[in-house]
Amino acid sequence: MSLKDALRDQAGHCAALGSPFMARLLTLLANRLRPDTPLTERLFNWPGDLSPHGASVPLRLAGALHAHVLRAPDSALARAYPPAEVSDDALWAAVLRTLVDEAEFLDAFLDSPPQTNEVRRSAAILPAAMVAAEHFGLPLTVSELGASAGLNLTFDRYALQINGLTYGAKNPVLTLTPDWTGRPPPTAQLSVMDRCGVDLNPLTAPEDAARLRAYLWADQPERLTLTNAALSLPRPRIDRADAADWLEARLSHTLSGSTHFLFHTIAWQYFPDAVQARCTRAIEAAADRATPDAPLAWFAMESDNGAGGQGAKLTLRLWPGSLVLELGRADFHGRWVNWS
Repeated sequence: MSLKDALRDQAGHCAALGSPFMARLLTLLANRLRPDTPLTERLFNWPGDLSPHGASVPLRLAGALHAHVLRAPDSALARAYPPAEVSDDALWAAVLRTLVDEAEFLDAFLDSPPQTNEVRRSAAILPAAMVAAEHFGLPLTVSELGASAGLNLTFDRYALQINGLTYGAKNPVLTLTPDWTGRPPPTAQLSVMDRCGVDLNPLTAPEDAARLRAYLWADQPERLTLTNAALSLPRPRIDRADAADWLEARLSHTLSGSTHFLFHTIAWQYFPDAVQARCTRAIEAAADRATPDAPLAWFAMESDNGAGGQGAKLTLRLWPGSLVLELGRADFHGRWVNWS
């Protein structure tokens, strides 16, 4: 896939996820960007897969531009970004100037792959955890694979507002308001005894918050508001490690009197096949050891290309008992949940 094709492809995804500005920006880049500077030559000659399943070069570039906007709110590019409304020519002039004047900053930003920590995915994690809590009647030990900054590890501090009713934390740090269809979620109260996550590149340093914000889309300010609220909480522990190595060790130590609630959201597909296989074996081994006093729950919110590619599949597995609950589907960014 060429750079221009990757930019157009990502523009379509952004439009589908409710960001007309990102769709417009990426389309402009696809139509007008030229390999006439060292920075743009690097983009055009990027090795390997440029798509979201590979290096995600379009999102790296868009994130780099937004990072400049956030650190330089008086810049020409910031004045062309939402909520400002400017012509395509004016937006492109600001982008082009930034690509030249801020080449060193943008080039360094491009070195690392995109990392988002979409807190609205807790609109699916929270009710899944309530199902596990209701089923086993125990507090939770929480583990997350691909935890990034850990914003979804604190889902028990959030609330869901559905059809005028509120579920989750009594004094929530933030309230999620997805478009909800289907049955209401359980009303189980959550108690978390221990929580920890793993990521190859955890975003837990103070300066990492700026990178997280850069990957939020400029015409979706509600995402920034939710992310800032989640960042106001003390950061949970995120270990820098291979997911399989970490999970094998984590699952080998069970806490009696708690349900081990393991989850991941739009992360599994990025694990190499060998890592997926080892993680699955570790979970199956832990499932064989599960008891009514130390049960295991495994929740996955992952793409499966089902329902015409609309959203992610929600699956909860519970042991002992080997129950598999198909909980429905959710938007990749948590904008809607179809709960079954």
